[in-house]
Amino acid sequence: MSKAASHVADSHDLIRVHGARENNLKDVSIEIPKRRLTVFTGVSGSGKSSLVFNTIAAESQRLINETYSAFVQGFMPTLSRPEVDVLEGLTTVITVDQQRMGADPRSTVGTATDANAMLRILFSRLGKPHIGSPKAYSFNVASISGAGAVTVERGGQTVKERRSFSITGGMCPRCEGRGAVSDIDLAQLYDDSKSLSEGAITVPGYTGGGWNSRLYSESGFFDADKPIRTFTERELHDFLYREPTRMKIAGINMTYEGLVPRIQKSMLAKDREGMQPHIREFVDRAVTFTTCPECDGTRLNEGARSSKIDGVSIADACAMQISDLAEWVRGVTEPSVAPLLAALQHTLDSFTEIGLGYLALDRPAGTLSGGEAQRVRMIRHLGSSLTDVTYVFDEPTIGLHPHDIQRMNELLLRLRDKGNTVLVVEHKPEMIAIADHVVDLGPGAGSAGGAVCFEGTVEGLRAGGTVTGRHLDDRASLKGSVRTSTGALEIRGATANNLRDVDVDIPLGVLTVITGVAGSGKSSLVHGSLPHRSGAAGEGVVSIDQAPIRGSRRSNPATYSGLLDPIRKAFAKANGVKPALFSANSEGACPTCNGAGVVYTDLGMMAGVSTTCEECEGKRFQASVLEYRLGGRDISEVLAMPVTEAAEFFGGGEAHTPAAHRILGRLADVGLGYLTLGQPLTTLSGGERQRLKLATHLTEKGGVYVLDEPTTGLHLADVENLLGLLDRIVDSGKSVIVIEHHQAVMAHADWIVDLGPGAGHDGGRVVFEGTPADLVAARSTLTGEHLAAYIGS
Repeated sequence: MSKAASHVADSHDLIRVHGARENNLKDVSIEIPKRRLTVFTGVSGSGKSSLVFNTIAAESQRLINETYSAFVQGFMPTLSRPEVDVLEGLTTVITVDQQRMGADPRSTVGTATDANAMLRILFSRLGKPHIGSPKAYSFNVASISGAGAVTVERGGQTVKERRSFSITGGMCPRCEGRGAVSDIDLAQLYDDSKSLSEGAITVPGYTGGGWNSRLYSESGFFDADKPIRTFTERELHDFLYREPTRMKIAGINMTYEGLVPRIQKSMLAKDREGMQPHIREFVDRAVTFTTCPECDGTRLNEGARSSKIDGVSIADACAMQISDLAEWVRGVTEPSVAPLLAALQHTLDSFTEIGLGYLALDRPAGTLSGGEAQRVRMIRHLGSSLTDVTYVFDEPTIGLHPHDIQRMNELLLRLRDKGNTVLVVEHKPEMIAIADHVVDLGPGAGSAGGAVCFEGTVEGLRAGGTVTGRHLDDRASLKGSVRTSTGALEIRGATANNLRDVDVDIPLGVLTVITGVAGSGKSSLVHGSLPHRSGAAGEGVVSIDQAPIRGSRRSNPATYSGLLDPIRKAFAKANGVKPALFSANSEGACPTCNGAGVVYTDLGMMAGVSTTCEECEGKRFQASVLEYRLGGRDISEVLAMPVTEAAEFFGGGEAHTPAAHRILGRLADVGLGYLTLGQPLTTLSGGERQRLKLATHLTEKGGVYVLDEPTTGLHLADVENLLGLLDRIVDSGKSVIVIEHHQAVMAHADWIVDLGPGAGHDGGRVVFEGTPADLVAARSTLTGEHLAAYIGS
């Protein structure tokens, strides 16, 4: 068919971006082919996410939201238009990002993927004995019933009718569907040898005569000068368990409540990750979670557990490994529910196909790693009949062993072959290799990045001479000599999750890498066996996991790393004023924008507008505060400095501040020298946040550092810097244990512990321990084969 005869509708085969300026992008203009797989590469912080997520995906989402009525839009998050001149050829975007799943105790893998909903319907149709509707099999629905008279107006008359209702739910009444019951250790709440006025309550926030402690000492239910151990039974009950009671204390109306329910509401109802460190420490000390004795951790009541299909209850089905459950579902042949069985079968097979067949449906969603959570989200899209959709993936190889990456590649190519545009932000060479089109951003990170360095094919990238091109074929070589250990951490009889009574000695004083396919039991071994003990030298274990940094636009690297405290004190001392003036979140804040630097205008159903504050010109401080100087700079100029410049500034001369200089040195060590001190955390990329967290944890006193996939979000060039940092930590006399899949890290290790051979119940055993050279020579495991192929031996 000649070009002239082709239909005009077929000519829109490019997504055109013109003049993108989100975050650090510098007027980027680019054309992305549709129905192809495009990979975006570049060092961490070069602007990949700003272009893909904050520009292309954000604008597509905003345009879709605009198709709804103003009433519906009022319930949706309002999105402002990205900073870009032209965006043409967009299609509907589905983003699959790395956000960890919410740690809600009621959310499991089954509830998050609709597999549970289908199982509940299946059991309500086929389960013997029949106990009720699908709700009767749900651990989130409580059984309730009631009866009484209702008044109805009918035909001008008021008639009273008797009504009753009952809902049969599946929730275990003892643990309320959580599977675990919490016991509070009363000895951690108060010292019973003291009286309340002597400060008997030891809960954080209840000491030192504040309102929380006055509530108890001035309540009048007991004598505040009497030691708690001499309380009568009645007084002790009022102190610990009394129901909420309104009363006046010091002339103010307050609600008195027993200490135990008050702590349960204020502390235990919160997500553990969101707590301040000292409160989290207290909760870990005071609260013990034990498996619910009534439902044995299944979350379901007696009725739901008694109804079975072929001898299997819904609790048994959810506890099975998903690959086994899929086999069981295949064996259920019942024509009346054939469509339901087919849909359930497809969902369960998708788990296995994507490499998550080792999970169980009753696994709490909050315990999934970032990579697992991302793949669980992908399951919804695998069997979708939609075509001409743009799928956007954020590092889909996170948490994947090289063996699993091949399967992920096949899935992405399948999505593309159905006629979809697939955009992937990625660092791994194995995934860059399958791209139809590559966009390399850089050349550096932060303000040194934000430009397109290369567009074209993978071959072109190799020859292009960009940072990514140069590192694409880098192959780490094995170390010539490995360090010798100074001792060992003994783990005996580890049985957490799928571990099979594992005994292993982890050497100290060296760099140890724990590896194995996804789901082989690496995290279970390390997190389940280490943090609860102190290191060999009696020093603690510092565990740095994958949990994301939470931060608003008011938090920045200076506040997060604790750097702002010494800086504020140095300014206060030099000028003879108080430190609070030098905080944009406290007394020094500009009154017009409250220290935010921008003024928000809410436009109701339209997207809100943020404009730079005219009074402080975005500096966030009052004009009077900016008159105070340290070393010739005011506080806003200091916060605008990059880390490397600030390290020089605080390193000597008039502004010499050793505490600030130490923290800045650590930030530079982890490769964040280009970040400005006052850059909002919300604008940092995933890799930058990971490294900021690492730099902050390096200040903690500990003899053993445990890192969970520290290469997440790091470019090949950044991985080299990370290895240099790990070497420096080990050389300073510490022990470093890394859970990792990256072959460059494995090759750099002094000792490797390989778990496997498979995932789930096919894993959980140590299949190799020794040096990387021995692992490559033996090639006895999947890891050994991939590492040998990587270093080209």
